[in-house]
Amino acid sequence: METSTPRRAPAADAAAASSYVSMSPSPSHTPRSSTKAKRTLNNGAAIVASSPSPSPSLAKGGGGGGGVNIQVLLRCRPLNKEELSINTPVVITCNEQRREVSAAQNIANKQIDRTFVFDKVFGPKSKQQDVFNHAVVPLVGEVLDGYNCTIFAYGQTGTGKTYTMEGGGGKTQNGELPSDAGVIPRAVKRIFDILEAQSAEYSMKVSFLELYNEELTDLLAPEESKFSDDKSKKPMALMEDGKGGVFVRGLEEEVVSSASEIYKILERGSGKRKTAETFLNKQSSRSHSIFSITIHIKECTPEGEEMIKCGKLNLVDLAGSENISRSGARDGRAREAGEINKSLLTLGRVINTLVEHSGHIPYRDSKLTRLLRDSLGGKTKTCIIATIAPSVHCLDETLSTLDYAHRAKNIKNKPEVNQKMMKSALIKDLYFEMDRLKQELYAAREKNGIYIPGEQYLADEAEKKAMSEKLDRLELGLESKDKQLDELQGLYDSQKVLSADLSDKLQTLQKRMQETECALAVLEEKYMQANNTIKEKEYLIENLLKTEKVLVDEAHTLRTELENTTDDLSGLFSKLERKGKIEDANKNIVGHFHSQLTQDMNILHRNISTSVSQQESQLKVLEEEMQSFITSKGKVVGGLQNQVREMKESFSSRIAELHGFANELNLKSQLSSEKLNAQVSAHTSDLEDCLKGLLADADQLLIGLQNGLSQQEESLSTLVEQQHEGLTRNVERTKSISATTMNFFRTIDAHALELKRILEESQASHQKQLLQLQTKFEVCAADEEKYLMEKVAGLLAESNARKKNMVRDDISSLAKTASERSNSLQTETTKFHDFTSSMNSLRLDRGICDTVRPIITASQMQLGDLQRRHHEKTLGISGNANRSLGDDYKVDEPTCSTPTRRQINIPSSQSIEGLVTPLEDLVKSFRDSRTPSKLVTGNAKRLDLAIEMERVPLTTIN
Repeated sequence: METSTPRRAPAADAAAASSYVSMSPSPSHTPRSSTKAKRTLNNGAAIVASSPSPSPSLAKGGGGGGGVNIQVLLRCRPLNKEELSINTPVVITCNEQRREVSAAQNIANKQIDRTFVFDKVFGPKSKQQDVFNHAVVPLVGEVLDGYNCTIFAYGQTGTGKTYTMEGGGGKTQNGELPSDAGVIPRAVKRIFDILEAQSAEYSMKVSFLELYNEELTDLLAPEESKFSDDKSKKPMALMEDGKGGVFVRGLEEEVVSSASEIYKILERGSGKRKTAETFLNKQSSRSHSIFSITIHIKECTPEGEEMIKCGKLNLVDLAGSENISRSGARDGRAREAGEINKSLLTLGRVINTLVEHSGHIPYRDSKLTRLLRDSLGGKTKTCIIATIAPSVHCLDETLSTLDYAHRAKNIKNKPEVNQKMMKSALIKDLYFEMDRLKQELYAAREKNGIYIPGEQYLADEAEKKAMSEKLDRLELGLESKDKQLDELQGLYDSQKVLSADLSDKLQTLQKRMQETECALAVLEEKYMQANNTIKEKEYLIENLLKTEKVLVDEAHTLRTELENTTDDLSGLFSKLERKGKIEDANKNIVGHFHSQLTQDMNILHRNISTSVSQQESQLKVLEEEMQSFITSKGKVVGGLQNQVREMKESFSSRIAELHGFANELNLKSQLSSEKLNAQVSAHTSDLEDCLKGLLADADQLLIGLQNGLSQQEESLSTLVEQQHEGLTRNVERTKSISATTMNFFRTIDAHALELKRILEESQASHQKQLLQLQTKFEVCAADEEKYLMEKVAGLLAESNARKKNMVRDDISSLAKTASERSNSLQTETTKFHDFTSSMNSLRLDRGICDTVRPIITASQMQLGDLQRRHHEKTLGISGNANRSLGDDYKVDEPTCSTPTRRQINIPSSQSIEGLVTPLEDLVKSFRDSRTPSKLVTGNAKRLDLAIEMERVPLTTIN
């Protein structure tokens, strides 16, 4: 559908009058009852009149409450010989299947295609028979059913309106129509064929009316009634019938009985039409013509009553709108063209007001619109055949025709079947007609004037007065025109001489203009090529700049990620340095504690040795008691063996659990490189717990010894008298206790040395690996930063792979070290289990010592000094251990500055390459977005060269 308004040329306003029109039904006027003469002259013969209201019982159904849209058909003529000889461009395309017409229009060097949709479209190759079958055949059936129908052709002059309506002028041979016969002869033949096939009783009459320069002429009037001077001929009057319609007074209607008679009438009337030659058409119709066929058919009702059915077919051939400057019309021809355009403009305004549903419709502004009033929004079925030319020279008039024809599609008529008349009513009308004719005949015989009805007399007087006033105005105008004619004659003579000179100059300028036009066409073609090339390059540059901007933003993002990673590494290295310092301080503390502990143990050993030597003599007394003690101890040893067995089983299960836990730690260290720092902290914590546990056991042992000595002191206070006897046994027991104590401290010393060695090895290994990792990462980060700045898009994936491999190797090394440390810890755990077994044995011995307290009490007095010294040394060792391992030993405290794990968004190589659109795809998308007809071969070649150019690499971002 078309929504835009076409641009009009100077003559386009005239063409704007193109629209659908229809003829209104005329009241039934019966011809004179004469078998000899077939022509009748009806003073009140009507061309257009409002149809009587159909009787509910007699009329068929009408068009419905909503109305019926006017049917619009479009026909495009082929190029004529002159247009073909100069290769005139074709701008009209017809699609008969889709019922569309497309017009190509160039505005500001841009091609704009406008499409119009009609009820039927006939292309340049369409035949007369095709137009008749689609446009007229349905309406002929409607006419025979009692409807009033109108078919008219409209279009620019020279587009084939008269050819479509009347045909090419071929003669009928043996009752057969020629192939170029128009709508009118084919409709006549169709009507008679149907009536004869139905064997119907009918009567038919025709009329042929011409509208020329707003004056009506009867083309069927007899020759003898014609005046030799057309100026003295009185024009026919267009009268109102009082029912909303109009009729032409004095219009001739001829009764016909065969198609051949109508052909002769049509040929005679067409010969009288005003035609002239113009630049656009050698035989241009200069007037509008209306050919009407009225049919009366007799029918019988079921009750046997005879009825008369009346139908009317109006075939209208409108004069063509034209541009006076292009048609070459001068003087009288220019006035004719002006009147034609004026009437068509009025028709266009009527169409516009009907489509826009305006309150006032200007029917009375032109006789053409008054005649066609009932066909536009009335009770007539109407069909328009719009004719156009395909050449570019007629584009403005063609667009105007298409636009108004398309608008006329929206006009709705409300067709109603004509009221059927009973035979008696028709006979009554005939009697009234006979009485009127008799009165006229009587007045003529008496030579006392003629009989004229009162209404007609008043109308004639008013018309006479108007003509008199018009004659006065024309005489005044004639005088002024004579004066102007004299002035113009002189001006004409001077201009004639000047015209001869200008004619020669015009020929010269025309030749130069042709050459200039050829050069201009070449330059325009080159300009279009250059313009397309520039637009494509600008499009490519714009897309490349967008891509480069996206890549720079991506590089900035990567730089930000790298800076964040560098900050994280700095925080990690700071933490490692802090842990190293703490480990060094702890190492010094442990070393100092070890030396102090060794010194204290040596002093304790000397004191114990002195005490042993002093008590050897006393312990001999206890020898006998020890024999009995050994006997009782054998029993206890059995119980202890059972306890040791149970503890061994418990320790075995615990060791198995520790082995499983160690294996689990080993797997976790291999799978989770992110937990490396946590594992190191855990191992450090385990070592600290182990040392604290050893110190706690040592404290507990010392406390146990102190308690034992206290108990011995109590026993010695009660067994002073038995000191001599139990002294020997105490010496042996003291030797055993001393040996056990010395073994215990040796074990503690060995464990401390072993833990110190493991800790130093672990710390050195971790420090070495971390230093290597730092060095490798700094070197790799520096290289990768420089490398990425130069090749951001291409080498990012390779850099990520190298980093992943490096981290994977370091993680594997750390996992291996963790596994070795885990094995070492398992070994130390085994040793610690053995040490625990010894401590349990000591505890059992302490329990046994409780049984021999009565014996040991005898040695209380002698061991008082030893107890005091031992107590002082024990307190010193305990305080030193508490100070060294409790206060001086440092544990790493969290500073909340260690970088947390975060997701680093590293784009893939495919995503970075996806940011770059290939130049071939850009050129293809640009060409696809433009009209293919505007791209030329030269452009494609130059763009292929532009595609081969390499892109400038991105500069390094500081």
